[in-house]
Amino acid sequence: MSEPMNRRQLLRGATLTGGGLALAAWMPAWAQSVSPGLTAPLPMVSGEDITLKIARQTMMIDGRASKAIGINGTVPAPLIRLREGQNVRLHVVNDLDEDSSIHWHGLLVPTQFDGVPGLSFPGIKPRSTFTYEFPIRQSGTYWYHSHSGLQEQLGHYGPIVIDPTGTDPIASDREHVIVLSDHSPISPEAIFRRMKVDPGNLNFQKQTLAGLLAGRDQTLKDRMDWGRMRMDPTDISDTTGAAYTYLVNGHGPRDNWTALFTPGQRVRLRFINASSMTTFNVRIPGLKLSIIQADGQNVMPVEVDEFQIGVAETYDAIVIPPDDRAYALVGEAVDRSGMARGTLAPRAGMAAEVPPLRKRPLATMKDMGMDMSSMPGMEGMNMSGGDDAAAWHRPFSRAEPLGEARDARRHGNAGCAIFDARHGVERHGRDGPFQDGRHGHGIDGDHGHGVHEDARFRKRAPGEEGPGRADDRADAYRPDRGAWPGARGCRPQGTRLQGSDGADPQSRRPRAGA
Repeated sequence: MSEPMNRRQLLRGATLTGGGLALAAWMPAWAQSVSPGLTAPLPMVSGEDITLKIARQTMMIDGRASKAIGINGTVPAPLIRLREGQNVRLHVVNDLDEDSSIHWHGLLVPTQFDGVPGLSFPGIKPRSTFTYEFPIRQSGTYWYHSHSGLQEQLGHYGPIVIDPTGTDPIASDREHVIVLSDHSPISPEAIFRRMKVDPGNLNFQKQTLAGLLAGRDQTLKDRMDWGRMRMDPTDISDTTGAAYTYLVNGHGPRDNWTALFTPGQRVRLRFINASSMTTFNVRIPGLKLSIIQADGQNVMPVEVDEFQIGVAETYDAIVIPPDDRAYALVGEAVDRSGMARGTLAPRAGMAAEVPPLRKRPLATMKDMGMDMSSMPGMEGMNMSGGDDAAAWHRPFSRAEPLGEARDARRHGNAGCAIFDARHGVERHGRDGPFQDGRHGHGIDGDHGHGVHEDARFRKRAPGEEGPGRADDRADAYRPDRGAWPGARGCRPQGTRLQGSDGADPQSRRPRAGA
């Protein structure tokens, strides 16, 4: 017999119900609580003339109101669907009391329309309109977002899908756009200020004395060594689930955003990481994911249990749900402080069991860029981080872009260049003139988005729990393999494994103020 509902539960239930009804007005059709997929007529903005209006608004997350900046009254912003070869004019109206902008992330555009204030144009002044105009020279999954202040964290972002000329070489019966993001009731300015005062003030997963006595995490010697250097191995993410709620298409974990399917269908999932600071580990327990596109570029299909998606990256995956049941869609924050959660289901109202958060990883000296194991006095220091560090250790594929893809890299597209997590490293060195860990504006005026981490795909060993060691990689497609006539050309140059037994692993931690 169930317990009677108390007043607090009743009020919360009413709030969630009312919030769910009100939420529909603040969500674009493709991001509604229950999505049938991108079926005709497509719920989007498209054509050669598109108007986008930037304004402050309120959004509902798990039944609670939160301040936001949206476009055309929605968070995320409307899906922009275009076709390769067309021309587009985008009239952007800034209804804010401050400057704003839109950057077309990954698109090949003329410099003056790249949308980065102070670099390629002066920004969009309050109560004014700016028109972007450019030809569409590529296809794939991309996104757009503000490059002014901290507006992106407040919801100023949206997806872009560009269909290829002719038939898409990737066949699917249904498709869904999945925008992962982070949002906080705390203003981004307040979060940034707190991180400047105390960088670890939002980290509630630090090592403890109780953990040491129980034999968990680092040994006493390693803790003392790290302490002398004023470094914290649990400093995985600058901002954590203590401040953020992790979203799927603007919905919190309790909102249960649902993507519909029919058993046996090939479902294309277009993943976009529009978060401000969060790297996600994405999986659908019970389903394999076949990665078929990375940052808008078709790749040789790689079947995985899970993949890691960094800030600003996009990956497309094909899943084929065989059963008439619900599947959980999980995007765990890399520091395991929270997760974004949705559902794939044949019918609305269904939910799958949500797996618990896994054990948080520990950073290693190599992750911090400080492998000192060969230095005098450091010979016995454990640089591996143990099993916990495996969450950060992924295969690393280096590919050289060819032809059009090389141009794409210069103008902001991922091309097929796959290098370091910090964009722009290829041209400017590991400590280039960047202000954040994502956008890496080049000193030569290029936007510097053309260098991305490889998709960190992996298969867990039987019985393995948690992140584990990876053994799969996504090689960029090479035309002479003759598999996909529509794929961009990339030439793999070899691979290497990052981690305690590999070379040069880099920190995955985005910097404050992204």
